[in-house]
Amino acid sequence: MFLKELLERKLFCAVSLSLLILFSVISCTGNSASGVKPSLTAGETVSPELMPVIELAPGVTGTLAWGEGFMVFRMTLKPGAEIPKETLDSERIMMLTMGSVEQFANGEWLSMSAHEFERMTPISGRRGKRDFIYLEAGSESAVKAGEFGAEIVEYYAPVRLDYLAKAGVGEIPKSVKATGTPALPSVEPGQVYDYFDVQFTELADGAWSRLISGKYLQLSFMRMDPNSSFDVSNQPEEFLRLVMRGDMQQTALGATNDMAAVALTYFSGGMDHAENTGKFGCDVLDVFSPVNPGYLEKMDTQLAKYHAVIPENEKIELVADGAVSGPGLCYTEGPSWVNGKLYFSSMGYDDRWKAVFERCALVEMDPDGTYRYLNTGMEENGTFPLGNGNLAVCDMHGHRVIEVTLTGDIVRVLADSFNGGQIDGPNDLAVDMKGGIYFSDPQVVPKPHYQPGKLVYYRKPNGEVLCVTKLNEPRKPNGLILSPNNETLYVNSTPDNFMMAFDVKDDGSLSNARKFGIIKLTPEILDRESINPQTDGMTIDEMGNVYVTSILGLQIFSPEGESIGYIHFPLMPVNCCFGDEDGKTLYINCNDKVYKIRTNVRGADYTLKR
Repeated sequence: MFLKELLERKLFCAVSLSLLILFSVISCTGNSASGVKPSLTAGETVSPELMPVIELAPGVTGTLAWGEGFMVFRMTLKPGAEIPKETLDSERIMMLTMGSVEQFANGEWLSMSAHEFERMTPISGRRGKRDFIYLEAGSESAVKAGEFGAEIVEYYAPVRLDYLAKAGVGEIPKSVKATGTPALPSVEPGQVYDYFDVQFTELADGAWSRLISGKYLQLSFMRMDPNSSFDVSNQPEEFLRLVMRGDMQQTALGATNDMAAVALTYFSGGMDHAENTGKFGCDVLDVFSPVNPGYLEKMDTQLAKYHAVIPENEKIELVADGAVSGPGLCYTEGPSWVNGKLYFSSMGYDDRWKAVFERCALVEMDPDGTYRYLNTGMEENGTFPLGNGNLAVCDMHGHRVIEVTLTGDIVRVLADSFNGGQIDGPNDLAVDMKGGIYFSDPQVVPKPHYQPGKLVYYRKPNGEVLCVTKLNEPRKPNGLILSPNNETLYVNSTPDNFMMAFDVKDDGSLSNARKFGIIKLTPEILDRESINPQTDGMTIDEMGNVYVTSILGLQIFSPEGESIGYIHFPLMPVNCCFGDEDGKTLYINCNDKVYKIRTNVRGADYTLKR
């Protein structure tokens, strides 16, 4: 993404030969432990346009920055351009930021690609993709750009001397070796990974990072919360920092600089630094050499929490693709697992999100992905099992919550009015042990609206309907779920990047509204004055861990609201539930597709507890 920003800001323009020579002379005089003088002065903030530009091969150009023990080369490849086969003297992490390439590794050609997040539509809206690969020193490598070219960033440890020579640097040592104690790489060499599958690690309060490490090289893609202060710290490792999004004030060597995308700072080992972020927060990339062992320890701790829930190496699996199989699916929602089958809604929309009722259906799906319509014509949304084996279903445009059999027949209306007016558009629901039903109404149906605002309601077992939240508490109630003991109700979404939790009283009313679980967001949302976290359906496991669908992926939180991890999908996840005979499979609705993933935990079984 940051490479694209550089291009848009025209920072890949060629610098003059005189500037290159002057910069090389200034930057590469003197001695260092490796014999390589860093390309930047420690503590100084500069623009990447001042970095040396080299032509690596026909149609392959880019800019260089380096420290004593690492190098960063950001390049563009024209369509069909090739980097010839070579044996790497340094270990390398290569990441695509746009386009596609074929990468030669381990004796075979591997396909790699990258693209940005797309705008959400009823049947599309790809999530971002950014492939990367780690190769050890001594590996063979070659790269061929795809038909639309590519943008790539290479990270090396130690420095590549041939790249320094191409940049016109003088006084290049005859050889260099990686410094520091080798670490255990966080990824397997020669295997293609997606950056968005890398889990976040909490490095400090308000700072989360995706960490990718080799033996001597570490990348820390760090997200720093808005309006946060980070006290003076230092790392024994040298590192290069690139601001990718947002802004902050950075203090180093007694001087404070305003930094915004795109800016570079080099830190020598042991240098003190402190940061204060702006109102939109800040995303930075820190390139370390050698590897920061403290970061690895934090990563291992975070991954242990995640793998306690999601088994290591477990991958998502496509169960049903409504674009190519069966009678067709549109915007799938509200899944429930009952009697060995998955039940969910398929909400028909046109490109402007206007309901197309003839395309709406309640769907029954077998575990192998075969599915069928049970009824059509109603824009049903959330579903939830009732104690008698039927489903409670939100008929959104029908302004009601209904009871439906597993064959799709309507048994009765459970709720359709409050305080003398009809309910506007029930969205999602959860049934408690008593048979009471909580349901949200974010008023997303067309006007006129008959209730004063966006609210959460509770239908008592005797049929009486209560309003249990205040206006704008939360701002736009959507997904909701009860804790396994029914003592807490979780609701999204709010005007900020968090969910809400409420204590449940004996009569079903709520109290003690509080923030719960900070939602991680995508950059385009973080840069808005008004945040819409775009959270949706939720589920919960028997341990009380909360699973919430969001624009970033399926995010998992402990009962205390601590982030456990997240699961990335090709499309935005919309809703989810546990299923299968042992209750340990998560089923996830993503637009016109249904995915699943196995877990180490069991979904909370409300039916058996009622």
